[in-house]
Amino acid sequence: MFQSIKTYKILFLRLILIVAGIEISIFFFRKDLIFTGVFGLFIVFLLLREMYFYVRNFVLLYNKTIASILQNDFSSDFSKHKFNTNYNDLFHLYDTLKNKQNEQVSKDIIYRSILNNIETGIIILQKHDKDWNIFLMNDYFSTHFNVPKVSKWKYLKNQLPSLCEIIEEDGFQEVKTAIEISVNEQNRQTFVLQASRTEIFEQDYFIVLLDSIQNVVEKKEKEAWVNLMKVISHELLNSITPIRSICQNLQDLVAQDSMSAEDLEDVKNSVETMLRRSDHLQKFVEGYRKLAMLPSPKKQKIALQQLIENCLQIMNPLFKEKEIKIVNTISLKRSIHIDPQQIEQVLINLLTNAMHALKDTLEKQILISAEARDNRIFIKITDNGNGIEKEIEDKIFLPFFTTRTEGAGIGLTLSKNIIESHGGYITYKSDERKTAFEIALIEN
Repeated sequence: MFQSIKTYKILFLRLILIVAGIEISIFFFRKDLIFTGVFGLFIVFLLLREMYFYVRNFVLLYNKTIASILQNDFSSDFSKHKFNTNYNDLFHLYDTLKNKQNEQVSKDIIYRSILNNIETGIIILQKHDKDWNIFLMNDYFSTHFNVPKVSKWKYLKNQLPSLCEIIEEDGFQEVKTAIEISVNEQNRQTFVLQASRTEIFEQDYFIVLLDSIQNVVEKKEKEAWVNLMKVISHELLNSITPIRSICQNLQDLVAQDSMSAEDLEDVKNSVETMLRRSDHLQKFVEGYRKLAMLPSPKKQKIALQQLIENCLQIMNPLFKEKEIKIVNTISLKRSIHIDPQQIEQVLINLLTNAMHALKDTLEKQILISAEARDNRIFIKITDNGNGIEKEIEDKIFLPFFTTRTEGAGIGLTLSKNIIESHGGYITYKSDERKTAFEIALIEN
């Protein structure tokens, strides 16, 4: 703003000089000073010419700068004009927008690089009038489906009709389904298709994600095996390391010519320790066998209330001993088609875990509730303990993982397998004040 006022002042002063020059020249002509008057007009002409080129250069430079900004073309170099303070504000705006564009370009390069390195097929469409243009197709999509990086939807439709037809059928709206696509003219593969639509700065975008089900399963299996191997390795080393150390000690004792009473006592203690660790390993292997050889459910019809009462009857002596208050709010008069022994085992496991979670709680309470919705029976067991620590939330269903020294670490894993074999599922919610495990079983 200050620079604009300064520019106007300069132009105003030049106009005053030109008008004054004309008046003085007229005055000389009236006094018959012809040559002086002509000289004065020549000076006025030079002033007019200089002002014309000044205004012309100013307007041209202004127009060029504004045009560059409007067209997002920041390749022009205005450094030779920067000494002129009249353009300070204009050049400052130009440099600011140029820096922002450079920053945005850098971000775009980074984002595209990230998307191109993701092993998921990604297409982003941008709506133009009534048609869709391909805003982005990542390298994985192009390579995996052997599709060139086309710019129009109609070209992609020629390459992958099965995909495009599903999207068009849903009117370019949110989609989540499985789809079979022939890859590289080979056998058809199944993919998970997820698509969503969003509007950004009045621009309509449609985002398509394609994940190979085989890749998803392999990734999950790999993660499960890695976690399982960590737990098994930890458990085996906890037993094998002390047994090996004890064996070395026994070897040294046996190598002696004679054995004192103290040495004999060491041998007895060592053998007892080895037996305890061997028993622990046997239980560990037995737990694995139970998980691997879970029998099919032998289902029969049983009343929900009777099922809960059977479990509470087994657990009540322990609850009384631990001074735990049981609140059973189940009033549903429903029957479920299950294997009673297996589901009782699940409920006893959950009640036992809840009992241990209340170890450091003063007013111990376990709440048992149930409800029917969506053709399922939901049984919930809630304790008012300290909750599950965030660090282990993703591990509680892993085989052999336990935080209790006397636990085998298969209770929740076995419970999860039993519920899933019944066509149901088990979930949990936990905070600092309570933990709730919920079983969902199909209502028959």
